[in-house]
Amino acid sequence: MPLRDTLARVEEDLAAGRVPVARQRLRGLVSSFPHDPVLRRRLAEVYRLYGEPAQAGRWMYLEEDRDAAETAAFEAWYPALAQRRAALRWDGADSLAPTEFAREQLAALTVPHPEAGKCSGHADAKGSLAALGCLVLALAFLAIWVIGVIALFR
Repeated sequence: MPLRDTLARVEEDLAAGRVPVARQRLRGLVSSFPHDPVLRRRLAEVYRLYGEPAQAGRWMYLEEDRDAAETAAFEAWYPALAQRRAALRWDGADSLAPTEFAREQLAALTVPHPEAGKCSGHADAKGSLAALGCLVLALAFLAIWVIGVIALFR
């Protein structure tokens, strides 16, 4: 269903008091169009109808005119930076954000991994062991197959 039609159905649902259905439709739209600030803002408005400031803060987090209390509720609900980043459901590069403020917010939530680029010997050993196990299984399968073929033609 096109975006415009789905938004019209959201409005119909809200007018009819079907707030949970409207919320679900909007969540689906945000999932499909994660970079659209209008959808995020509308979803925050629906969560305000529910009286859920943490969720409203979640969907307004990338907006400069966000409510400080909602933002604090969101940050308390998701205390770790990585949790907040994941909760925003931002798909793609930070550069896709529509405003400089949103790009800064996303960049602030990017957790640097100090181990990035480093290989541990333990991980290499586990990888080698797994490869060896796969090789042994493949050879055992091949041996059973060969024995089966030989037995078939006897």
